[in-house]
Amino acid sequence: MKEIIVNVKGMVCGGCENRIKNAIGTVEGVKEVEASYETGIVKVLGSENVKRKDIEDTIEDIGFKVIKED
Repeated sequence: MKEIIVNVKGMVCGGCENRIKNAIGTVEGVKEVEASYETGIVKVLGSENVKRKDIEDTIEDIGFKVIKED
């Protein structure tokens, strides 16, 4: 299993968490998603072929901002 951790800006409630969980859950290979508006962190567990870019693009497509790490 591969773990991807993404920092997200714009989550302000449980509804935001659910929107992100539902959207990322549709990405091929994703097995489990945890999202916390309190910490701004989204954790994704999936198969080795899950790509960080696909996760980040999905988050941004539904209106949230991914905080890129330098």
